[in-house]
Amino acid sequence: MGLTYLDEAGFAQAQPNRSAWTETGEVHRITAERGKRLNVLAALISRGELFTAKFWETTTAALLGGFLGLLLESVGRPLTFILDNASIHQAKAIQPLLALLKQKGLTLYFLPPDSPELNRVEKLWHKMKYKMKYEWMAFKARNAPTLEANVDKILGGFGSDYRMTFC
Repeated sequence: MGLTYLDEAGFAQAQPNRSAWTETGEVHRITAERGKRLNVLAALISRGELFTAKFWETTTAALLGGFLGLLLESVGRPLTFILDNASIHQAKAIQPLLALLKQKGLTLYFLPPDSPELNRVEKLWHKMKYKMKYEWMAFKARNAPTLEANVDKILGGFGSDYRMTFC
């Protein structure tokens, strides 16, 4: 049985100004054009593989269910998913699908509330976009094709060009 960390994140074309850091004495400037968000579902499998799906639409329980089914089929063995308690993870609409996937080896383990540090895939989001990091994606505005290309580059290079360590 494989252990898999699951989470989703959204990427905006314009970075939120509220979480930007600027050197003392410098003016923080970035265009604030609004656009669709690129949402990513990611599963970090215990052997170090990253399985992802991107959507230019809201991540729904149905999309999550399809993602879980494809991942389970792709890996070909039972998986235990560690995930938070987001409403789409427990929606009534996908309970029949989750029951079917359970018969095929799916186990869901829900983390305690307010404990994102226990989900290893959260570190991926931190390196890409959160807080002061912006380690893998520069803090700047992007159009939709550039945003998707930047996200694709990181997700495609995960494990080779982009690495994480867990201490």
